[in-house]
Amino acid sequence: MWHKSRIVILTLCLVLSIGAKAYDGDEQMRISLLTCAPGEELYARFGHTALRVSDPANKIDYVFNYGIFDFNTEQFYWKFVRGETWYELGASSMKWFMYEYDETHRPVYEQVLNLTPEQREQIWEALATNYEPQNRKYLYNFVFDNCATRPYYLISNAIGDTILSDYTGYTGRTYRAFIRHYTGKWSLENAGISLLFGPKADQPMTSEQRLFLPEELMLYMQSAHLSDGTPIVSESKVAPFSKPVTPWYQSWPFALALYFLFIFAMSIQDLRHRHWSKWVDIIAATPYLLLLLIVGFLTFFSCHPLVGFGWRLLILPITHLCARLIYIIRR
Repeated sequence: MWHKSRIVILTLCLVLSIGAKAYDGDEQMRISLLTCAPGEELYARFGHTALRVSDPANKIDYVFNYGIFDFNTEQFYWKFVRGETWYELGASSMKWFMYEYDETHRPVYEQVLNLTPEQREQIWEALATNYEPQNRKYLYNFVFDNCATRPYYLISNAIGDTILSDYTGYTGRTYRAFIRHYTGKWSLENAGISLLFGPKADQPMTSEQRLFLPEELMLYMQSAHLSDGTPIVSESKVAPFSKPVTPWYQSWPFALALYFLFIFAMSIQDLRHRHWSKWVDIIAATPYLLLLLIVGFLTFFSCHPLVGFGWRLLILPITHLCARLIYIIRR
């Protein structure tokens, strides 16, 4: 996902000027799947996917990227919360695309696709059509329609045959498990997401459903082939993403322990003074009530597919109650 201010967007005239509609099947043209390693920001933890079109003979080397969004969009944050964020297809030179990733020391892996001239032509023309101003924008959905799913289905449509893969990876894992894998099992970010996610997030995913994740798409395509055994990738340079490491002092168990100890200490003090400090419960309950309101709003008034009420929302009130038991029992 890129912000517009961080990239150079090519104009439609430039795209058309390089002969997208008049492609003649040049054997030197290559189309590659690019997979970018994760970044530090939460939205970048899952990596990124793009398509590269290169043809040295015609001095073409462009990257098409379905992850463009604009913070300056009217009511951007309100639309983002409701899941009504419009992303768009952007195009830039390979040089400019690599600039940001080199700057942040994020590797970019490339898989050259084993396509016929006709298949390359179809993808090339589809990208040019999608880049037309009236076609660039699409309603982004993190799970079902994002920067990774769009390139995959574009490739699949051009191939016109069932794509099979020997990569099994984490087949059968749930959406929640995959999100945890990229945010870090013990991270506060993972805890927050888990509280927002409902039972739908615990459904096991099929092989194709996993491809909304850039790394899964990369590994899936690495072992992909047609029904006759023809490999989808002819050349590649790939590596698994590194797993995020959460320091213990930034982990949710540590934060939950502090929460418990604070309320427990106040319960001891209340027991000694034979007085119930209501302000402690009010302070503790306010964020929890806000969380319930947020989950309720996102469940009934947003497009987020995985949000809902789940048993994990009981963790905070149960912790609160356990920390208060010493006062309740011995008062």
